[in-house]
Amino acid sequence: MIEISIDKSRLNIDLIHHFLSTQSTWALGIPKQLVEKSIANSLCFGIYEDGAQIGFARVVSDFSTFAYLMDVFILPIHQGKGHSLQLVQFIMAHPELQGLRRFMLASSNARGLYQRFGFTPLESPQIMMEINRLDLYRKKSDKSDLA
Repeated sequence: MIEISIDKSRLNIDLIHHFLSTQSTWALGIPKQLVEKSIANSLCFGIYEDGAQIGFARVVSDFSTFAYLMDVFILPIHQGKGHSLQLVQFIMAHPELQGLRRFMLASSNARGLYQRFGFTPLESPQIMMEINRLDLYRKKSDKSDLA
């Protein structure tokens, strides 16, 4: 049985940290204390199968005009079963995330999923700016191995 919850006390921080720091493409090497701080300051969604956490997502928002969906994942052994679709449906229906002027995310491999919920490429990319520190959490010795 699949269940989705925003109860942070149910989140398996070790599981989330392990996935983000070792298997994600966006947070490799992230320290556990930063994962804990990000969870404390976000609206978090855990997805559970028979009580065991199988995925996660979080939203950073002011709950009135803007939200950013991030750190979305389903553990590899649970992928391909529609769980990410269920998770994103739950997130998009959350009462605190209705009526927002802008809802953003970044995705390199699940664009089709997010397009089903109305996400599109930036309408005006020329007005958007970012500071994007790739590989911020990787140790210098890890980076030199790639050279």
